[in-house]
Amino acid sequence: MISANDLSPAELAALLHFHADAGVEWLLEEEAIDRFAEFEAMKAARRPAAQAQPQAPIAGEGPVARDGRTPPRPNGVARPAPAERAASGPQPAIPDGEAVQQARFVAESARSLSELKTAIEAFNGCNLKHSARSTIFASGDAESGIMVIGSAPGAEDDREGVPFSGKSGQLFDKMLAAIGLTRSSVLLTQVIPWRPPGNRAPSAAEMDICRPFIERQIALAEPKVILLLGNFSARFFFGENDTIHGLRGRWKEITAADCVIPAIASLHPQDLLTAPVNKRLAWNDLLAFQAKLKSLSLLRN
Repeated sequence: MISANDLSPAELAALLHFHADAGVEWLLEEEAIDRFAEFEAMKAARRPAAQAQPQAPIAGEGPVARDGRTPPRPNGVARPAPAERAASGPQPAIPDGEAVQQARFVAESARSLSELKTAIEAFNGCNLKHSARSTIFASGDAESGIMVIGSAPGAEDDREGVPFSGKSGQLFDKMLAAIGLTRSSVLLTQVIPWRPPGNRAPSAAEMDICRPFIERQIALAEPKVILLLGNFSARFFFGENDTIHGLRGRWKEITAADCVIPAIASLHPQDLLTAPVNKRLAWNDLLAFQAKLKSLSLLRN
């Protein structure tokens, strides 16, 4: 096994980036520890001691006879309820339902995008925040009337603190340039503000908690048109379970607060890096998006 001391700074940095991309969040030990073997050894050590000792009465149950049975109680005397055992595994600090209510209150209280950004950064009701490095919030021109919404932050987004970073971000920049746009001329954001560990799909509870934040971003920015990138974001807003290939290229409407906004979905840049053959589909979607911008006089020549 190669020790970290034998690696050059460049090799060590590359190794750390590899682990981060793979979803590794913490480095705990230099050598692997067999926790299963430890647990079995612990059970084996405890078993003789447990067999040698008589069973102790449960607190509140009263005296125990020599044969181990609890004597009957007088009529009319109720047996006290046994103490509740602690639930196994870590419990969330805030129940999901309460966290959703708090998220709604926090989102509705914000009167500007800057206030909303501060509120989201201070919000601790979603477990995704505790494993993420950055809180990804809207960036770009909030006055442009054009909003682009991705799915959830990836590893590069989490490291850089901005949406659409890394190789997929470079391709995204080229996609915008092809229809006369730049990052600075649109408002970019993600459905989920924190990267799920290992880039897994957000759970239903996590989506419910984060929904008030993205809907409030839309309501405060008041875009005239929205481009959704990726399968997750299309399903999230359209409320359908079809794949991105079934949802892309068709204009639908998104409702945020009292605003009804036309939106079109397309493939995420990461999808195009994985399957470049789909670039022609994305190009057709971008042309439809460009035509809509021109019809709304939003495209600056």
